[in-house]
Amino acid sequence: MKNNEKVYQMSFSSVYPHYIAKAEKKGRTKEEVHEVISWLTGYDEKSLQQILDNKIDFRTFFEQAPRINPNVTLIKGVICGYRIEDIEEELMRNIRYLDKLIDELAKGKTMEKILRK
Repeated sequence: MKNNEKVYQMSFSSVYPHYIAKAEKKGRTKEEVHEVISWLTGYDEKSLQQILDNKIDFRTFFEQAPRINPNVTLIKGVICGYRIEDIEEELMRNIRYLDKLIDELAKGKTMEKILRK
């Protein structure tokens, strides 16, 4: 992948409304999006709101995540034309994990499947 710096510098809050819109358009809820974000990153409701309010970038969002879920390696497949398992850069892989989880939510998968239970 080419220089991902632009993506890393984007504020999480600039992309967040798109996650919500994508999910809600398919009948899912903001709460479910938050559950997915929390599962992946360990952020709770309060810390997620602070990230949105402070316009934290993606790099900082993932670097300061309380904990990346140990089951992320169970997330497989293609997102944005890239096979997730083949993405070498950890930060980009984490961003794509989140994209993939939101995608699965919008596609109607059960939370149990999305959260790899």
